[in-house]
Amino acid sequence: MNYANFPVEKRTPLPASSAANAEDFIDIERLLGMAARQAKVVAACAVIGLFLGVLYLQTTPPTYVATSSVLIDEGLNKVVDDISAASVSMQTDSAVLSQIEILQSARLAGVVVDKLKLDQNDAFMNPPTSALSKVAGFVRGIIQSVRPKRAASTTDVTQLDAATRDAITASSSPRDYAIFKLQNQLDAERIGRSFVISISFQATDPALATAITKAYADAYLADQLDASFDATERAAVWLQGRLTELRESSQAAALAVEKFRAEHGLAVNDGQLISDKQLSDLNTQLIVAQADTARAGARYQQYKSIVESGSDNAFKDAAISNDQPSSSVITTLKNRYLTVAKRQQDVEANFGPQHPQAVALAKEKADISAQIFGELKQLTESYRNEYEVALARETALRANVALAAGKSSIDNQSQVKLRELEQKATALSTLYQTFLNRYEEAAQQQSFPVGKIRVISDATMPQSAATPRTAIVLGLSLALGIMMGAGVGGLNEFRERFFRTGEDVRDRVGLRFLGYLPVIGKAGKDDQRDDGQPDVKAAETRTAKSSKSQSSKTLSAAEKRARMRVTVDAPASMFSETLRNAKIAFDVVMEGQGSRVIGVISVLPGEGKSTVAANLAGLLAANGSKTLLIDGDLRNPGLSRSLGMEAEQGLMEAVVSGRTWQSVGKIDRQTKLAIIPAVLRGHFSHTSELLSSAGMRRFIDNAKETFEYIIVDLPPLGPVVDAKAFAPLVDGFVLVAEWGRTPRAMVQSVLSSEPYIAKKIVGAVLNKVELKKLAKYGSIGGSERFFDKYSSYYLEKSEARTKAAA
Repeated sequence: MNYANFPVEKRTPLPASSAANAEDFIDIERLLGMAARQAKVVAACAVIGLFLGVLYLQTTPPTYVATSSVLIDEGLNKVVDDISAASVSMQTDSAVLSQIEILQSARLAGVVVDKLKLDQNDAFMNPPTSALSKVAGFVRGIIQSVRPKRAASTTDVTQLDAATRDAITASSSPRDYAIFKLQNQLDAERIGRSFVISISFQATDPALATAITKAYADAYLADQLDASFDATERAAVWLQGRLTELRESSQAAALAVEKFRAEHGLAVNDGQLISDKQLSDLNTQLIVAQADTARAGARYQQYKSIVESGSDNAFKDAAISNDQPSSSVITTLKNRYLTVAKRQQDVEANFGPQHPQAVALAKEKADISAQIFGELKQLTESYRNEYEVALARETALRANVALAAGKSSIDNQSQVKLRELEQKATALSTLYQTFLNRYEEAAQQQSFPVGKIRVISDATMPQSAATPRTAIVLGLSLALGIMMGAGVGGLNEFRERFFRTGEDVRDRVGLRFLGYLPVIGKAGKDDQRDDGQPDVKAAETRTAKSSKSQSSKTLSAAEKRARMRVTVDAPASMFSETLRNAKIAFDVVMEGQGSRVIGVISVLPGEGKSTVAANLAGLLAANGSKTLLIDGDLRNPGLSRSLGMEAEQGLMEAVVSGRTWQSVGKIDRQTKLAIIPAVLRGHFSHTSELLSSAGMRRFIDNAKETFEYIIVDLPPLGPVVDAKAFAPLVDGFVLVAEWGRTPRAMVQSVLSSEPYIAKKIVGAVLNKVELKKLAKYGSIGGSERFFDKYSSYYLEKSEARTKAAA
C-alpha cells in the first residue's frame, strides 16, 4: 500500500450520504451478498413455515369432494318444443349462468335439506374443524363482540358473506342454517364454454358428500320437470280463459261487418261492389258512344262538304265511291254516267259534238248527274240524323256516369270503414284460431313432460381426500416461509447502517482503511498449540455468540490483560498484521518526524479503542521501538483497569505537578513498553482543560526526547471533548470503529463537525470483526472472502520461524 500521496494536511473530503447509493442499475452482486447474509434467517423462516404446514396438516380434518355433471340438452325436448307454446332457446351464456343460480338457490337447497334431513344430521351441522378455523372463529367472535350488534332476520341468511357464515345465532331455525350452510358449500360451475354444469360438494364424510351431490342432481332434474309442467299447466288455464273472450270478440266483429254492409248497401258481385260495377259498365258504354259520335259526325261533315261543292265536284269526289257499297244507287248511277260519258266521247270523236246522238248522250249524262246529286243530298241528311242520335246518346251516358261516380264515391268512403271492420274481424278470427291451436298443444304437452336436463356423470364415492393436500400445503408453507424470511432479511438489510467492509470506511466517511481486527476470544486449553503459544486462528475466528456471552460476564484480570497482549503473544495473527499495517501508514504519513504522537480514538464507548491502543503499543515495543503508552481517558481509565495497573499517581498528577514520565511510568518487563496510567480522582470534570494545558504539552515534549512512538488512548469523540482538546499535541489519529455496531452516519456527522481532527486521522480500523460473517459482506473476489487462507498463511509462516529458531 502506497501512502506517499496522502499527507496529513490533505484529507479526502467527506462524501455526501447518498454518494454511495448513486447507482442507476440493480447490483446483482450486492443482492447475492444480501441473500448469503440472510440465508440463515430465510432458512429459519422456511423451517418455521414447514412446521406450521405440518401442524396445519395434523390439526385439519380431511375433506372429500363428490362431483356430478349435468347437461343442458335442447335435443331432449325437441319434439315438445316443436309444438310448445313457450319454447326457450339456450344459446346464450346468460342462460347457463341462470341455471347455475337456480342450482345455488335457497329453494333447491331446501328441497335437498328436507330430502336428506340434513338439519338433523350432526355430521353436516357440526363437522370437525381445524385448529386454524377455531382460532379464526375466536378472533372473529372477539371482533364481533366489540362491534355494535344489529338485528338480523332469517331472510338475511342468504346475503351473508363467508366472513360471517358461522355467525348465525341460535334464534335461526336449524333448517335455515342448514340451507345457508348448504348454499355456501355447494360448488356449481360451468365447464369451459359447454352446456355442462359441474355440481360438487365438500364434506368431511365421503358418504355424506356423495349423497348430497346425488340429491342435488336429482332435485335439479325434478325441479326442471316441475317447472315445465307448471308452466304448461298455467299456460293451458290462461289460454282457456282467453279463448272464450277471443271467440266472443271474433263473432261480434263479424256481425258488425255484415251489419255495416247491409246498412250502406255495399252489395258485392264477384268480389266487387255493384256501384263500382255499374260505373265501370257506364264508362265502357260512354267510350263506345264517344267513338260512334265522332265517326258519325266526321261522315256527316264529309258529305255535307261534297253537297255544298256542287253536282260536278260531288261526282268527281273519290270518297263517295269508297264509302258506298257496290250495290248502292249512287254506285249504279255513277257506272251509267261513266258509260254514257265514254259513248259521248266516242261519238264526238267520230261524228262531232253536234251529232244528234252526241247531243242525246250529253242530255242523258246531265240527267244521270242530277240523279246522283239528289242521292247525295238524301245521304247527307241521313248522316246528319245519325250524328244527332249518337250525340244525344253520348250526352245521356255522360249524365249517367256522373250519377254513378257520385254513388261510387259515397260507397268507397263507406268501404273504408267496412275494411277496418273486416280487418278487425279477420285479426280476431286469426288470433282465436292461433290461441285455439296453442291451447290444444298445451293440453297435449301436459301428458308429455320432458325436461332439458340430463345427468351425464353421477356422483361416486371419493376414494381420497381433496383437502388438505399434503404436497400443496407443504409447498405453500415453504414458499410463504421463504417469503417471510426474505421480508425479514430485507428488513434486516434495510436496517443495516453500520460499518461492515473497508469500502464502507473509504466510501462513506472518506478515510483510509487500515484493516480488520477480529474478535478476541478466551484463550483456554483448547486454544493452545503444541509450542505452548496461543492458537491465533482460534482467537481470530471466535464467533459473535461467544463474544456476546463474554461481554455479558465480568472478565477476570488475567483475561483482560490477555486481551491487551494479543500482538505480543500472537505476533503472526491477523490482529497483529492489521496493526502493523497501521504502523506503516503513520510511518509513511509522518516520515521525517523524530517522535510521533499517535492518538487512538473512537466515536462511541465500548468499541475497543483501549485494546487497540495497548496492542499497537505492545507491537511497536516488541519490534524494538521505544514506545510510550498513555491512558488519556481521565474520566474512565479503562486502559489502566484492563492492564491491571493499581497506581497511586498517574497522568493527571504528573501534568498538574509538572513532573516527567519517569515519576509515574511503569515498564513492561517483556517488551520494555512504558505505560502512563490514569488514576480516577473523584468527579474531576475539567479533563479537557488538563489535556490542553501547557503542563500536558511539557509532559509530551519531555516524552518525545526518549520515545519514538507515543500512543495515547483518548476518550470517545461523541460524548466528551477531551480528544478535541488534545488534538493539537497529536501528530495523527487512528480511528477505531466496531464492526456491525458503529453507525456510519454518526461517524460522518462527528468528523464533519470536527474537521481539525478529521484532517489528522491517518486511517480507521474495524474492530471486533466476525470473520465468518465478514466473508458474506465482501464483494466477489474481495479480500474479505479469503481471510481464512490469510490466517493459515500467517500461522504457517510463524511456525516456520519457530522451527528455524529452534
